[in-house]
Amino acid sequence: MQRIGVIGGTFDPIHYGHLAAAEEARARVNLERVLFVVALMPPHKLDEEITPAQHRLAMVRLGIASNPFFEISTVDIDRPGPSYTVDTISILREQWGDDTELFFIMGLDSLAEMPTWHQPERLIQLCRLVAVTRPGVEVDLPALERAIPGLSARLEIIDMPEVEISSSDLQRRLKQGLPIKYQVPEKVERYIREHRLYGQPAGAVPCE
Repeated sequence: MQRIGVIGGTFDPIHYGHLAAAEEARARVNLERVLFVVALMPPHKLDEEITPAQHRLAMVRLGIASNPFFEISTVDIDRPGPSYTVDTISILREQWGDDTELFFIMGLDSLAEMPTWHQPERLIQLCRLVAVTRPGVEVDLPALERAIPGLSARLEIIDMPEVEISSSDLQRRLKQGLPIKYQVPEKVERYIREHRLYGQPAGAVPCE
């Protein structure tokens, strides 16, 4: 049975934190590949302005291009939102068939919020969970097990090198004209500069 990782998100923009988490999970859980799923309409960001999907999809393509184990799935882009994870995984299970085991990769902060997700009990029946540690984040596993019975048996928590980068902080830095070099892949930074994403001020330094 093949083992496929799935990492979903807004990726607005994708950064080295996302890539490091996916690669650590791939190596530690022995995944054959990792699918990056770009959310069309994240349910927790319905009231927020997000970058159009075609730009976020293009940045993910550029960001993962150097890793032969990474690929994109447009499962969320190809259907109407909101992009609930349980629906995404359900569709992927149909696409990949019964000879594939899916592993949903998330940050420890997202794991802590799982009781508020749409149909979390069904989600853990459809896939296994891989939670990567985040700086300063802890979870109450007994409380999570009470809220979502059976979660512990479907969960693996892995440590990863600390990469304290967030998409929201990158957006803020770009608006302020601050550098994002060494926080995102060079091709992603070049795309952001060329398309004037995230409200960069006039005269912002281009990516060389």
